[in-house]
Amino acid sequence: MVGVLALGYNLRGAITSLPPVFPELQASLGLSGATISILAATPVICFGVVSGFAAGLARRAGEERVLLGASIALVAGLLARGAAPGALLFPGTILCSGAIAIMNVLLSSLIKRRWPERAGFLIGLYITALSAGAIVASLVSVPLWQDTGGSVALTLGWLAAPAALAVLLWLPQARSRPTAQATPGTPVTAPARPARVAVYKYAVTWHVTIFMGMQSLLYYATLSWLPTMLRDRGESAAAAGDLLALMGVGNLAVSLFIPIAAQRMRSQVVLVVPTTIAVAGGLAGLLYLPLGGAVAWALILGAGQNAALALAIFFTAARAPHAAAAASLSSMAQAVGYLLASAGPLEVGLLHSATGSWTAPVMVLFALSGVMLVAGLLAARPRMLPAGPEEQGLEEQGAETGGTA
Repeated sequence: MVGVLALGYNLRGAITSLPPVFPELQASLGLSGATISILAATPVICFGVVSGFAAGLARRAGEERVLLGASIALVAGLLARGAAPGALLFPGTILCSGAIAIMNVLLSSLIKRRWPERAGFLIGLYITALSAGAIVASLVSVPLWQDTGGSVALTLGWLAAPAALAVLLWLPQARSRPTAQATPGTPVTAPARPARVAVYKYAVTWHVTIFMGMQSLLYYATLSWLPTMLRDRGESAAAAGDLLALMGVGNLAVSLFIPIAAQRMRSQVVLVVPTTIAVAGGLAGLLYLPLGGAVAWALILGAGQNAALALAIFFTAARAPHAAAAASLSSMAQAVGYLLASAGPLEVGLLHSATGSWTAPVMVLFALSGVMLVAGLLAARPRMLPAGPEEQGLEEQGAETGGTA
């Protein structure tokens, strides 16, 4: 539990620390508006490209060891972009994002294997830690920039400290290896080598994947550009950063509740509808209603975003009958989903540059909220991937879809 919390805390800080200081970084490093748009999209693109390799790495080396390697790579990426931001801003961000992508995929399958009967609780714990890390990174960026006289190195590199602590806390887990599943009465004598699962053949995989992609697109588009949108509405840089952090507080409000509630339900439809309403309604309130109510709308938006993330991660575990299938489903959902999501920051930035207004990109985000709703309703149905390659069709589940088959 300590190891999962430590890794979870570092899953968003490297990303959420940047948007509040995009204008300052652009001026200090001499970056164009298009370059900042690409920087905003880089983490999501990396998530899509790297996530597809995570399950294969886990089959070869074990989830625990791969997660250790990813956490070390995260530290290296954070140190690199802080030490030489002019040359290593993009390479460091790419290394950080690739490491986070692997952790995104493998934490849910590790939980499925190590503690399946409490999967909802553990997923809730690590999403809570994730939200806390995102809040701290959002809150610290602008004050740190101001207090250090605009130090790019410190603003970009300070997060290496909590990431290094996570490496130390995860070290004991690296000794663990998966054990083979045995039939009753048969001893386990060799490490397991999970089989590849062809999850792409099944409709439930695509429902989960599209839901993952749409919730990620809406989150990263908002994360990347909401501070700039709010500053254009008249908010100060510090106030915009604080509102971004408040979204994280909204995240915390639901991060533990949603996975636990989802595991106790046969169908999660009743969770998908209010989640989508909160995402679309919170964004509309921040952009179109008086700024006096911005705090409430930021909390609502954050709660909706984190509920969507929690459901997406829960689906990758609950719709799989065992840990190997969970790793394959999570890998595909995040690889394809994040490639879809990478269009979000780019779409918002480039449409704004082309039109000089936030109206067109925001209308697209509202339309994609509808796509997320449909995919979520389909993914929430109590259906599961087959337990083995010889089985056809999908199994109807009992009361707890998060358990083992």
